[in-house]
Amino acid sequence: MTQPTQPMSEDMDLNGPEPDLKRVMGPKLLLLFIIGDILGAGVYAVTGQMAGIVGGIVWLPFLVAFIVASLTALSYLELVTKYPQAAGAALYTHKAFGIHFVTFLVAFAVICSGITSAATSSNVLAQNLLGGLEGVGWDTGLGTGGVTVIALAFMVLLALINLRGVGESVKFNVVLTLVEITALTIVIGVGFYAMAAGDGDLSRITTFEDAGDKGLFLAVTAATSVAFFAMVGFEDSVNMVEETQEPEKIFPRTMLTGLGIAVIIYMLVAISVVAVLTPGELADINESEGRALLEVVSKGAPDFPIDKVFPFLAVFAVANTALINMLMASRLIYGMANQDVLPRTLGKVSRGSRAPYMGIAFSTALALGLILYVSLDSESNVVGALSGTTSLLLLAVFAVVNVACIILRRDTSRQGFFRSPGITPFVAAFLCLFLIGPWVDRDAIQYQIAAVLLLIGVALWAVTWLVNRGARAKKTGFRDIEHLE
Repeated sequence: MTQPTQPMSEDMDLNGPEPDLKRVMGPKLLLLFIIGDILGAGVYAVTGQMAGIVGGIVWLPFLVAFIVASLTALSYLELVTKYPQAAGAALYTHKAFGIHFVTFLVAFAVICSGITSAATSSNVLAQNLLGGLEGVGWDTGLGTGGVTVIALAFMVLLALINLRGVGESVKFNVVLTLVEITALTIVIGVGFYAMAAGDGDLSRITTFEDAGDKGLFLAVTAATSVAFFAMVGFEDSVNMVEETQEPEKIFPRTMLTGLGIAVIIYMLVAISVVAVLTPGELADINESEGRALLEVVSKGAPDFPIDKVFPFLAVFAVANTALINMLMASRLIYGMANQDVLPRTLGKVSRGSRAPYMGIAFSTALALGLILYVSLDSESNVVGALSGTTSLLLLAVFAVVNVACIILRRDTSRQGFFRSPGITPFVAAFLCLFLIGPWVDRDAIQYQIAAVLLLIGVALWAVTWLVNRGARAKKTGFRDIEHLE
């Protein structure tokens, strides 16, 4: 998810001019940042759900999602080399359309996607944590209700960490990225070990299981809309452009390389999952949501203690994803409040830690409400509903960015170092819009959650607009109110 354009430091002078961001990221650090941002909770959350839709060809939706993401990444690259400023989708939307309300909707959709992604991560973390405790012989006796309680408690813990003014450092992200890669490498290694020992069946990767009688095209399309949750994160790197050395030159190759490495890892993970687990086990995994990779390690290497360690590595990786997203959401809320597009109250900052405590409280309250709402709906798959909502929101944002790329080609005043080939922005916009539609068999609750979140944002925007209008009217006199914007 998108990161704050400028993390708040402990000694930042909130009343003084902002210093320039330091360009500390070369191609290697940028590559690790991109890979780390894409990897994380996504593959843990959706692999089992995708296998329940298409069976053994679960690697194919990952590949299709990679193609859609790459086409959109080309548009981002054209825009970030043309406008090398750390504001991402909101900046491109404003330059293309010049309509403040549309820019607000895009920015708030990015905020909401961060909150839904963190809520997804908290549920995946809870499931893997319980699985890890059970693996070391601690029978917690907690069922679905326990997962919800742990997920809620984790969100509160994230808020407390955030309130201490935690800032993201590139070097810390490198460490976390290496942990994420290590955990997924374990899954891949266990899968190939099981196949070498005769305990896995590689032939399953060509088996299509049409669980919903959709047919191959619709089933793969539905699974692709799910897989997209695991491919997002590449777009965050554009917010690091002002901290990157020679961004116009290194961004294109680095972003596309990061996407390529991520999809290779995902496809190898998918092959390991379907080779180790039987179709029946995959169906059960779909019901247990975010524990597919844990089951692969447990079954594929029963004689090794690695299955005792893996769940906690997964917890660490997923926790990082959630923290990044909640940091982003609270900082964007803070920034928008200070720009008078959200209520000023949401921009309040703690005097001690300099953390945007009202933004943290607001984003945490939304996340807690989402977890409770979906958990209480007995017909909903919690991880599926929340991860699907994240994909829905970001696909909408990506569609707007692709259209903005097309429009901004008219701007000849600035020339970027990269241009998306031919009609790729048109194709990318069409594919993003296609994956948003109900024909991909999205659960209705995903549209409901997205609509409610955006309506909350619109209501806050309207209140802020009315308050600001009233304040300006008092200054200029009510006789001139009809001339106010």
